[in-house]
Amino acid sequence: PQVSISGQFNHFINIPVSVVDATLFSPLAQPGETLEFRMGTDYSTNGTLSVNQLLFNGSYIIGLQAIKHVYRFQESSFLVTKEDVVFNVIQAYQLAAIAKENLAFTDSMVLVTEALVNKQQNYFDLGLIVQEDMDQLQFSLQTARNAQVSADIQYQNTLNILKYSMGLPMNEGIETIDGTAFLLGKKSLSEGDIHNNLQYALMEQNIVLSTMNVKNNQFANLPSLNAFFTHSYNAYRNEFNFFANEKWYPQTVWGIQLNVPVFSGLQRHARTSQAKIQKLQNETKLEQMERTLQLQEIQLKNNLRGAQNKYALQAESIRLAESIYKNAVEAEQIGKGNSLTVTQKHNQVIVAQAQYLGSLIEVFQAQLALDKLYNELIQNQ
Repeated sequence: PQVSISGQFNHFINIPVSVVDATLFSPLAQPGETLEFRMGTDYSTNGTLSVNQLLFNGSYIIGLQAIKHVYRFQESSFLVTKEDVVFNVIQAYQLAAIAKENLAFTDSMVLVTEALVNKQQNYFDLGLIVQEDMDQLQFSLQTARNAQVSADIQYQNTLNILKYSMGLPMNEGIETIDGTAFLLGKKSLSEGDIHNNLQYALMEQNIVLSTMNVKNNQFANLPSLNAFFTHSYNAYRNEFNFFANEKWYPQTVWGIQLNVPVFSGLQRHARTSQAKIQKLQNETKLEQMERTLQLQEIQLKNNLRGAQNKYALQAESIRLAESIYKNAVEAEQIGKGNSLTVTQKHNQVIVAQAQYLGSLIEVFQAQLALDKLYNELIQNQ
Protein backbone atom coordinates (compact mmCIF):
# COMPACT_ATOMS: atom_id res chain seq x y z
CA PRO A 1 0.00 0.00 0.00
CA GLN A 2 0.91 3.64 -0.51
CA VAL A 3 0.62 5.74 2.66
CA SER A 4 0.96 9.51 2.79
CA ILE A 5 0.31 12.34 5.23
CA SER A 6 -0.47 15.84 4.06
CA GLY A 7 -1.41 19.14 5.61
CA GLN A 8 -2.85 22.34 4.18
CA PHE A 9 -3.44 25.89 5.42
CA ASN A 10 -5.78 28.37 3.65
CA HIS A 11 -6.27 32.10 4.14
CA PHE A 12 -9.18 33.42 2.12
CA ILE A 13 -8.47 37.08 1.39
CA ASN A 14 -11.84 37.16 -0.32
CA ILE A 15 -14.31 34.59 0.93
CA PRO A 16 -16.13 32.99 -2.02
CA VAL A 17 -19.61 34.36 -2.71
CA SER A 18 -22.54 31.99 -3.29
CA VAL A 19 -25.57 33.07 -5.34
CA VAL A 20 -28.91 31.21 -4.98
CA ASP A 21 -32.54 31.72 -5.90
CA ALA A 22 -34.11 33.96 -3.23
CA THR A 23 -37.34 31.93 -3.19
CA LEU A 24 -35.44 29.11 -1.48
CA PHE A 25 -35.26 31.23 1.68
CA SER A 26 -38.27 33.58 1.30
CA PRO A 27 -41.61 32.65 -0.33
CA LEU A 28 -42.31 36.38 -0.68
CA ALA A 29 -39.33 36.92 -2.94
CA GLN A 30 -40.02 37.86 -6.53
CA PRO A 31 -39.41 35.25 -9.24
CA GLY A 32 -35.90 35.60 -10.63
CA GLU A 33 -34.66 37.43 -7.54
CA THR A 34 -31.33 36.11 -6.21
CA LEU A 35 -29.70 36.13 -2.84
CA GLU A 36 -25.95 36.60 -2.33
CA PHE A 37 -24.03 35.52 0.75
CA ARG A 38 -20.51 34.51 1.77
CA MET A 39 -20.03 30.96 3.02
CA GLY A 40 -16.91 30.01 4.95
CA THR A 41 -14.32 31.43 7.32
CA ASP A 42 -11.22 33.51 6.82
CA TYR A 43 -8.89 30.68 7.80
CA SER A 44 -8.98 26.92 7.44
CA THR A 45 -6.53 24.10 7.82
CA ASN A 46 -6.53 20.32 7.59
CA GLY A 47 -4.37 17.26 8.13
CA THR A 48 -4.97 14.13 6.10
CA LEU A 49 -3.82 10.52 6.25
CA SER A 50 -4.27 8.68 2.94
CA VAL A 51 -3.83 4.99 2.20
CA ASN A 52 -4.06 3.57 -1.35
CA GLN A 53 -3.86 -0.10 -2.24
CA LEU A 54 -3.61 -1.41 -5.77
CA LEU A 55 -5.84 -4.49 -6.04
CA PHE A 56 -5.42 -5.28 -9.72
CA ASN A 57 -3.48 -3.74 -12.58
CA GLY A 58 -2.30 -5.77 -15.56
CA SER A 59 0.66 -3.53 -16.36
CA TYR A 60 1.82 -3.68 -12.74
CA ILE A 61 1.80 -7.48 -12.79
CA ILE A 62 3.84 -7.54 -16.01
CA GLY A 63 6.21 -4.99 -14.51
CA LEU A 64 6.89 -7.26 -11.53
CA GLN A 65 7.62 -10.16 -13.88
CA ALA A 66 9.89 -8.00 -16.03
CA ILE A 67 12.11 -6.90 -13.12
CA LYS A 68 14.11 -10.15 -13.05
CA HIS A 69 14.56 -10.03 -16.84
CA VAL A 70 15.77 -6.43 -16.68
CA TYR A 71 18.27 -7.51 -14.04
CA ARG A 72 19.50 -10.36 -16.25
CA PHE A 73 19.82 -7.97 -19.19
CA GLN A 74 21.91 -5.58 -17.09
CA GLU A 75 24.01 -8.48 -15.84
CA SER A 76 24.64 -9.63 -19.42
CA SER A 77 25.61 -6.08 -20.41
CA PHE A 78 28.07 -5.98 -17.51
CA LEU A 79 29.57 -9.32 -18.56
CA VAL A 80 30.06 -8.02 -22.12
CA THR A 81 32.07 -5.09 -20.74
CA LYS A 82 34.00 -7.40 -18.42
CA GLU A 83 34.76 -9.76 -21.31
CA ASP A 84 36.25 -6.90 -23.34
CA VAL A 85 38.51 -5.98 -20.42
CA VAL A 86 39.64 -9.59 -19.91
CA PHE A 87 40.22 -9.95 -23.65
CA ASN A 88 42.47 -6.87 -23.72
CA VAL A 89 44.41 -7.99 -20.64
CA ILE A 90 45.04 -11.50 -22.02
CA GLN A 91 46.04 -10.12 -25.40
CA ALA A 92 48.44 -7.65 -23.78
CA TYR A 93 49.95 -10.41 -21.62
CA GLN A 94 50.47 -12.67 -24.62
CA LEU A 95 52.26 -9.90 -26.51
CA ALA A 96 54.43 -9.23 -23.45
CA ALA A 97 55.29 -12.94 -23.17
CA ILE A 98 56.25 -13.03 -26.86
CA ALA A 99 58.34 -9.89 -26.48
CA LYS A 100 60.10 -11.42 -23.48
CA GLU A 101 60.91 -14.57 -25.45
CA ASN A 102 62.26 -12.44 -28.28
CA LEU A 103 64.42 -10.50 -25.82
CA ALA A 104 65.86 -13.76 -24.48
CA PHE A 105 66.59 -14.84 -28.05
CA THR A 106 68.43 -11.62 -28.88
CA ASP A 107 70.40 -11.91 -25.64
CA SER A 108 71.57 -15.37 -26.64
CA MET A 109 72.51 -14.17 -30.12
CA VAL A 110 74.60 -11.37 -28.63
CA LEU A 111 76.39 -13.81 -26.31
CA VAL A 112 77.17 -16.26 -29.12
CA THR A 113 78.37 -13.53 -31.47
CA GLU A 114 80.46 -11.83 -28.76
CA ALA A 115 82.15 -15.11 -27.94
CA LEU A 116 82.95 -15.63 -31.62
CA VAL A 117 84.32 -12.08 -32.04
CA ASN A 118 86.52 -12.40 -28.94
CA LYS A 119 87.94 -15.71 -30.11
CA GLN A 120 88.51 -14.53 -33.66
CA GLN A 121 90.18 -11.40 -32.33
CA ASN A 122 92.96 -13.61 -31.01
CA TYR A 123 93.37 -15.17 -34.45
CA PHE A 124 93.40 -11.71 -35.99
CA ASP A 125 96.10 -10.56 -33.59
CA LEU A 126 98.16 -13.56 -34.69
CA GLY A 127 97.57 -12.68 -38.33
CA LEU A 128 95.56 -15.79 -39.05
CA ILE A 129 92.51 -13.92 -40.40
CA VAL A 130 92.21 -10.71 -42.38
CA GLN A 131 90.66 -7.38 -41.38
CA GLU A 132 87.65 -7.91 -43.63
CA ASP A 133 86.69 -11.04 -41.72
CA MET A 134 86.93 -9.18 -38.41
CA ASP A 135 84.88 -6.29 -39.77
CA GLN A 136 82.23 -8.73 -40.95
CA LEU A 137 82.05 -10.31 -37.51
CA GLN A 138 81.91 -6.90 -35.81
CA PHE A 139 79.06 -5.98 -38.11
CA SER A 140 77.19 -9.12 -37.09
CA LEU A 141 77.77 -8.25 -33.43
CA GLN A 142 76.46 -4.71 -33.92
CA THR A 143 73.42 -6.10 -35.70
CA ALA A 144 72.77 -8.47 -32.79
CA ARG A 145 73.16 -5.66 -30.24
CA ASN A 146 70.79 -3.40 -32.17
CA ALA A 147 68.24 -6.21 -32.25
CA GLN A 148 68.75 -6.66 -28.51
CA VAL A 149 68.07 -2.96 -27.81
CA SER A 150 64.97 -3.01 -30.00
CA ALA A 151 63.71 -6.18 -28.32
CA ASP A 152 64.18 -4.66 -24.87
CA ILE A 153 62.27 -1.50 -25.87
CA GLN A 154 59.52 -3.63 -27.36
CA TYR A 155 59.28 -5.68 -24.17
CA GLN A 156 59.02 -2.57 -21.99
CA ASN A 157 56.34 -1.14 -24.26
CA THR A 158 54.28 -4.33 -24.05
CA LEU A 159 54.58 -4.26 -20.26
CA ASN A 160 53.24 -0.70 -20.25
CA ILE A 161 50.33 -1.78 -22.45
CA LEU A 162 49.66 -4.62 -20.01
CA LYS A 163 49.66 -2.23 -17.05
CA TYR A 164 47.30 0.09 -18.92
CA SER A 165 44.93 -2.78 -19.70
CA MET A 166 44.96 -3.86 -16.05
CA GLY A 167 44.46 -0.33 -14.76
CA LEU A 168 47.81 -0.31 -12.94
CA PRO A 169 49.94 2.83 -12.43
CA MET A 170 52.59 3.25 -15.11
CA ASN A 171 55.32 3.61 -12.48
CA GLU A 172 54.47 0.26 -10.89
CA GLY A 173 56.78 -2.65 -11.61
CA ILE A 174 55.35 -5.68 -13.38
CA GLU A 175 56.81 -8.83 -14.89
CA THR A 176 55.43 -11.75 -16.90
CA ILE A 177 55.79 -15.18 -15.29
CA ASP A 178 54.18 -17.65 -17.67
CA GLY A 179 56.05 -17.97 -20.96
CA THR A 180 54.72 -18.70 -24.42
CA ALA A 181 55.28 -22.45 -24.00
CA PHE A 182 52.97 -22.49 -20.98
CA LEU A 183 50.34 -20.38 -22.74
CA LEU A 184 50.41 -22.65 -25.78
CA GLY A 185 50.09 -25.76 -23.64
CA LYS A 186 46.94 -24.56 -21.86
CA LYS A 187 44.55 -25.32 -24.72
CA SER A 188 44.37 -26.96 -28.10
CA LEU A 189 41.55 -26.45 -30.57
CA SER A 190 38.52 -25.07 -28.72
CA GLU A 191 35.24 -26.94 -28.79
CA GLY A 192 32.43 -24.76 -27.52
CA ASP A 193 28.87 -23.62 -28.14
CA ILE A 194 28.14 -20.37 -29.97
CA HIS A 195 24.91 -20.08 -27.98
CA ASN A 196 27.07 -19.28 -24.94
CA ASN A 197 28.27 -16.13 -26.71
CA LEU A 198 27.57 -13.07 -24.55
CA GLN A 199 26.25 -10.98 -27.43
CA TYR A 200 23.88 -13.82 -28.30
CA ALA A 201 22.71 -14.06 -24.69
CA LEU A 202 22.21 -10.29 -24.62
CA MET A 203 20.02 -10.47 -27.72
CA GLU A 204 18.01 -13.33 -26.17
CA GLN A 205 17.34 -11.19 -23.11
CA ASN A 206 16.31 -8.36 -25.40
CA ILE A 207 13.70 -10.61 -27.02
CA VAL A 208 12.34 -11.56 -23.59
CA LEU A 209 11.98 -7.88 -22.72
CA SER A 210 10.28 -7.26 -26.07
CA THR A 211 7.80 -10.03 -25.27
CA MET A 212 7.12 -8.49 -21.88
CA ASN A 213 6.53 -5.14 -23.56
CA VAL A 214 3.92 -6.70 -25.85
CA LYS A 215 2.15 -8.21 -22.84
CA ASN A 216 2.33 -4.90 -21.00
CA ASN A 217 0.54 -3.11 -23.84
CA GLN A 218 -2.05 -5.89 -24.08
CA PHE A 219 -2.72 -5.86 -20.33
CA ALA A 220 -3.20 -2.10 -20.47
CA ASN A 221 -6.65 -2.85 -21.95
CA LEU A 222 -7.75 -4.59 -18.75
CA PRO A 223 -9.58 -2.77 -15.94
CA SER A 224 -7.66 -1.61 -12.88
CA LEU A 225 -8.98 -1.77 -9.32
CA ASN A 226 -7.81 0.35 -6.37
CA ALA A 227 -8.89 0.64 -2.73
CA PHE A 228 -8.44 3.84 -0.77
CA PHE A 229 -8.84 5.11 2.79
CA THR A 230 -8.69 8.73 3.95
CA HIS A 231 -8.90 10.16 7.46
CA SER A 232 -8.60 13.91 7.99
CA TYR A 233 -9.14 16.66 10.55
CA ASN A 234 -10.37 20.10 9.47
CA ALA A 235 -10.50 23.37 11.36
CA TYR A 236 -12.23 26.63 10.38
CA ARG A 237 -11.44 29.96 12.06
CA ASN A 238 -12.13 33.64 11.55
CA GLU A 239 -8.99 34.31 13.59
CA PHE A 240 -5.61 32.63 13.40
CA ASN A 241 -5.96 30.60 16.58
CA PHE A 242 -5.54 27.02 15.42
CA PHE A 243 -3.43 26.20 18.46
CA ALA A 244 -6.21 27.25 20.81
CA ASN A 245 -8.52 24.70 22.34
CA GLU A 246 -11.08 24.94 19.57
CA LYS A 247 -13.00 22.32 17.71
CA TRP A 248 -11.56 20.22 14.87
CA TYR A 249 -13.85 18.26 12.57
CA PRO A 250 -12.90 14.70 11.63
CA GLN A 251 -13.70 13.13 8.30
CA THR A 252 -13.15 9.48 7.36
CA VAL A 253 -13.87 7.78 4.04
CA TRP A 254 -12.89 4.57 2.28
CA GLY A 255 -13.85 3.14 -1.05
CA ILE A 256 -12.96 1.15 -4.14
CA GLN A 257 -12.21 2.66 -7.52
CA LEU A 258 -12.61 0.75 -10.78
CA ASN A 259 -11.16 2.14 -14.01
CA VAL A 260 -12.27 0.48 -17.24
CA PRO A 261 -10.48 1.51 -20.47
CA VAL A 262 -13.09 2.04 -23.17
CA PHE A 263 -11.54 3.96 -26.07
CA SER A 264 -8.13 5.58 -26.41
CA GLY A 265 -8.27 6.84 -29.96
CA LEU A 266 -6.51 3.64 -31.14
CA GLN A 267 -3.36 4.64 -29.23
CA ARG A 268 -3.23 1.41 -27.22
CA HIS A 269 -3.71 -0.65 -30.38
CA ALA A 270 -0.93 1.29 -32.12
CA ARG A 271 1.45 0.82 -29.18
CA THR A 272 0.71 -2.91 -29.07
CA SER A 273 1.32 -3.26 -32.82
CA GLN A 274 4.59 -1.34 -32.53
CA ALA A 275 5.71 -3.58 -29.67
CA LYS A 276 4.94 -6.70 -31.74
CA ILE A 277 6.93 -5.31 -34.68
CA GLN A 278 9.88 -4.59 -32.38
CA LYS A 279 9.72 -8.15 -31.05
CA LEU A 280 9.76 -9.58 -34.58
CA GLN A 281 12.71 -7.35 -35.49
CA ASN A 282 14.66 -8.57 -32.45
CA GLU A 283 13.88 -12.21 -33.33
CA THR A 284 15.15 -11.59 -36.87
CA LYS A 285 18.32 -10.01 -35.47
CA LEU A 286 18.84 -13.06 -33.26
CA GLU A 287 18.57 -15.40 -36.25
CA GLN A 288 21.02 -13.24 -38.20
CA MET A 289 23.40 -13.19 -35.25
CA GLU A 290 23.27 -16.98 -34.97
CA ARG A 291 24.22 -17.36 -38.64
CA THR A 292 26.97 -14.78 -38.21
CA LEU A 293 28.37 -16.62 -35.18
CA GLN A 294 28.28 -19.92 -37.08
CA LEU A 295 30.27 -18.35 -39.90
CA GLN A 296 32.74 -16.81 -37.45
CA GLU A 297 33.15 -20.17 -35.74
CA ILE A 298 34.11 -21.85 -39.02
CA GLN A 299 36.49 -19.05 -39.98
CA LEU A 300 38.16 -18.86 -36.57
CA LYS A 301 38.65 -22.63 -36.38
CA ASN A 302 40.23 -22.60 -39.83
CA ASN A 303 42.42 -19.66 -38.81
CA LEU A 304 43.51 -21.48 -35.66
CA ARG A 305 44.33 -24.71 -37.50
CA GLY A 306 46.27 -22.79 -40.12
CA ALA A 307 48.11 -20.77 -37.48
CA GLN A 308 49.01 -23.91 -35.51
CA ASN A 309 50.36 -25.64 -38.62
CA LYS A 310 52.30 -22.52 -39.58
CA TYR A 311 53.67 -22.24 -36.05
CA ALA A 312 54.86 -25.85 -36.10
CA LEU A 313 56.69 -25.25 -39.39
CA GLN A 314 58.22 -21.98 -38.18
CA ALA A 315 59.32 -23.59 -34.91
CA GLU A 316 61.18 -26.23 -36.91
CA SER A 317 62.60 -23.53 -39.19
CA ILE A 318 64.01 -21.51 -36.29
CA ARG A 319 65.49 -24.69 -34.81
CA LEU A 320 67.22 -25.50 -38.09
CA ALA A 321 68.39 -21.91 -38.58
CA GLU A 322 69.93 -21.81 -35.10
CA SER A 323 71.61 -25.17 -35.68
CA ILE A 324 73.02 -24.01 -39.01
CA TYR A 325 74.24 -20.77 -37.44
CA LYS A 326 75.98 -22.60 -34.58
CA ASN A 327 77.65 -24.95 -37.05
CA ALA A 328 78.84 -21.95 -39.07
CA VAL A 329 80.22 -20.34 -35.90
CA GLU A 330 82.01 -23.53 -34.91
CA ALA A 331 83.45 -23.89 -38.40
CA GLU A 332 84.69 -20.30 -38.28
CA GLN A 333 86.29 -20.90 -34.90
CA ILE A 334 88.36 -23.82 -36.17
CA GLY A 335 89.26 -22.07 -39.40
CA LYS A 336 87.02 -24.09 -41.71
CA GLY A 337 84.52 -21.33 -42.38
CA ASN A 338 84.51 -17.62 -43.11
CA SER A 339 82.92 -14.54 -41.60
CA LEU A 340 80.67 -13.93 -44.60
CA THR A 341 79.05 -17.32 -44.15
CA VAL A 342 78.55 -16.61 -40.43
CA THR A 343 76.89 -13.29 -41.25
CA GLN A 344 74.59 -14.92 -43.79
CA LYS A 345 73.57 -17.63 -41.34
CA HIS A 346 73.06 -14.99 -38.65
CA ASN A 347 70.68 -13.12 -40.94
CA GLN A 348 68.83 -16.36 -41.64
CA VAL A 349 68.29 -16.82 -37.91
CA ILE A 350 66.95 -13.26 -37.57
CA VAL A 351 64.48 -13.79 -40.42
CA ALA A 352 63.42 -17.19 -39.06
CA GLN A 353 62.91 -15.70 -35.59
CA ALA A 354 60.72 -12.91 -36.96
CA GLN A 355 58.59 -15.43 -38.88
CA TYR A 356 58.39 -17.64 -35.80
CA LEU A 357 57.16 -14.77 -33.61
CA GLY A 358 54.63 -13.79 -36.27
CA SER A 359 53.21 -17.31 -36.35
CA LEU A 360 53.08 -17.35 -32.55
CA ILE A 361 51.06 -14.14 -32.52
CA GLU A 362 48.66 -15.62 -35.08
CA VAL A 363 48.07 -18.69 -32.89
CA PHE A 364 47.37 -16.59 -29.80
CA GLN A 365 45.06 -14.22 -31.66
CA ALA A 366 43.06 -17.03 -33.28
CA GLN A 367 42.71 -18.93 -30.00
CA LEU A 368 41.74 -15.79 -28.09
CA ALA A 369 39.10 -14.84 -30.65
CA LEU A 370 37.63 -18.35 -30.50
CA ASP A 371 37.56 -18.28 -26.70
CA LYS A 372 35.67 -15.00 -26.83
CA LEU A 373 33.22 -16.43 -29.33
CA TYR A 374 32.45 -19.31 -26.94
CA ASN A 375 32.37 -17.07 -23.86
CA GLU A 376 35.24 -18.99 -22.30
CA LEU A 377 37.19 -15.90 -21.22
CA ILE A 378 34.78 -15.10 -18.38
CA GLN A 379 34.01 -18.72 -17.50
CA ASN A 380 37.70 -19.47 -17.00
CA GLN A 381 38.23 -16.55 -14.61
